[in-house]
Amino acid sequence: MVWKTAILTASDKGARGEREDTSAQVIRELVEEELGGEIVEYRIVPDEPDEIIAALIEMTDYFQADLVLTTGGTELAIRDVTPEATRRVIEREVPGMAEAMRHTAMQKNRGAMLFRGIVGIRGRTLIVNLPGTPKGVHENLAAIMDQLPEALLMVTGQFRL
Repeated sequence: MVWKTAILTASDKGARGEREDTSAQVIRELVEEELGGEIVEYRIVPDEPDEIIAALIEMTDYFQADLVLTTGGTELAIRDVTPEATRRVIEREVPGMAEAMRHTAMQKNRGAMLFRGIVGIRGRTLIVNLPGTPKGVHENLAAIMDQLPEALLMVTGQFRL
């Protein structure tokens, strides 16, 4: 199964072209190599709730991505608003996946408890918030990678008991 995947980076500096988006590169590699996914959309937006919301809606409703992976905006800084924007878009949360990411990352780095990312469903799309660093992306995505295919089958209505 080839999963249609979109990547959304929330970063003021990235949106201004002042920082290379290395976290999205890690996502792309893991999606293509580990999940067998295809990137159908990639975008960088500033840490503005309305822009994050608009991008998430477009990626889910227009591009009809099976999976949207966000990076950035998930810690405690005042402009870190990705989880709040995601909550305004999703219909249901998947707390176990977010808990698994935090738990796994905290085994290596206690600072991972400051990660506020969530996982949720909008329509037939799974949305996963990831940290804004390449290392954080890798650790968190690796923590749920083995469950993503089953979750995507369920969310997209292809899984039958």
